[in-house]
Amino acid sequence: MHKESLRKAYGDTLVELGKIDERVVALEADLGKSTMSNLFGAEFPSRYFQMGIAEQNMISTAAGLALVGKRPFASTFAVFASGRPYDQIRSSVAIANLPVVICGSSAGLSDYGDGKTHQSVDDIAIMRVLPHMTVLSPCDAVETRKMMHAVLKHDGPVYIRINRNDLPVLTKEEGEYRIGEMSLMRDGKDAVCFATGVMVSKALEAAEMLEKEGVSLRVVNVSSIKPIDVEALRKYSSDVKAIVTAEEHSVIGGLGSAVLEALAPYGVKLGMVGMEDTYGRSAENYDVLMEYYHLTKEEIASRVKTMLEA
Repeated sequence: MHKESLRKAYGDTLVELGKIDERVVALEADLGKSTMSNLFGAEFPSRYFQMGIAEQNMISTAAGLALVGKRPFASTFAVFASGRPYDQIRSSVAIANLPVVICGSSAGLSDYGDGKTHQSVDDIAIMRVLPHMTVLSPCDAVETRKMMHAVLKHDGPVYIRINRNDLPVLTKEEGEYRIGEMSLMRDGKDAVCFATGVMVSKALEAAEMLEKEGVSLRVVNVSSIKPIDVEALRKYSSDVKAIVTAEEHSVIGGLGSAVLEALAPYGVKLGMVGMEDTYGRSAENYDVLMEYYHLTKEEIASRVKTMLEA
């Protein structure tokens, strides 16, 4: 399956947005080559602010730029983007409801070599709890590009979660991205898997496995984690016998929690595939970590069958 870099999509689209709208500025916390915001810096050096290893200052500066009419995109590794400047995000960006886009790059376990200090398995929970904050998690490079255009038009703060690795391209080129919507990737009649990020491709692979066993799995890409479309969740889950969520994030406070919170008033039960109240660790490659933490097609398939038998 064809794969593309989400980071490259972020950097390239940031340049596109800079050409479309002169209000667009970019801020970076010393990781521009990795987040690929440096592509914007090369094109618009006077609109690119290299803040050094000072994430709190970066967010405060982004808030100030937003207050004078700019459209700031601030990027660094997800673990630093969500954790180090939390107070500045809360006090200066979220409370003020400013149009600051925060890109959390190398999210989840995708920075496999640097271990738990650099792996963000709690960033969705941290950002999702903030009033006014929109939380997005694209499944591939195409969705990332569309998402970037959508957030430029959005009036309020946004957190985008970007994987470090090349991921399979699953999204169609045509059409626009709409914040708050989810996408049906594959229909099924027995169970549904609401997945986000890299786990969308794993869920589609699980659906193929289950089909050989006579189980029909519907797969839905929930790239807009907040706001989440409650009516769509109900629609996709009302006519199946089992519901499963899949995410490269802690099961505490992430997509699974968001889905459960939305569907709990309707007496729904679901199984969650994700990080089980633990930190990450270093490994020689990404696949080793995904296997170690059971973030696999096999685990999704197993959880679906368990829920069907419950």
